Amino acid sequence: MKNTTRVALPLLLLLLAPAAVYVRRQSAAQQARKFTIENCVNEFDAKKVEKTAAGYQYWFVDKNFLDGRTLKLSSVEPGKATHEPHRHAEDEFFFILEGRAEFFLDGKTRVVGPQTSLYCPPNQEHGIRNAGDTVLKYLVVKKYEK
Repeated sequence: MKNTTRVALPLLLLLLAPAAVYVRRQSAAQQARKFTIENCVNEFDAKKVEKTAAGYQYWFVDKNFLDGRTLKLSSVEPGKATHEPHRHAEDEFFFILEGRAEFFLDGKTRVVGPQTSLYCPPNQEHGIRNAGDTVLKYLVVKKYEK
């Protein structure tokens, strides 16, 4: 048991050190900005939606709020997609709120419904299309690199 502790503790410290540096950097950046109840709460406002060819999008958190992390609502009309399958360096999470989504990932598709999460790793071809006869609504979580 002692030998395991002697090996595990230094390994744990080695793994946690980069995380501690990251937290310190994040804390300093966040302390420079004043966060208030007014700028930390974003209720949906139909006047602020951005129309798209497939429906609309609404940024609950845009890439300028923190460090590139975002939260967006996408609304897609039946039979449409926000864009063709594509690739980018950032990974993305999608969370289906309403409707049926056809998720395309690296040549394969799967149709899913509400309360389903989808993950797209970096640089993998992906896309989402409305596969139902009602509006598809889903959240997009992504971090844009600066």
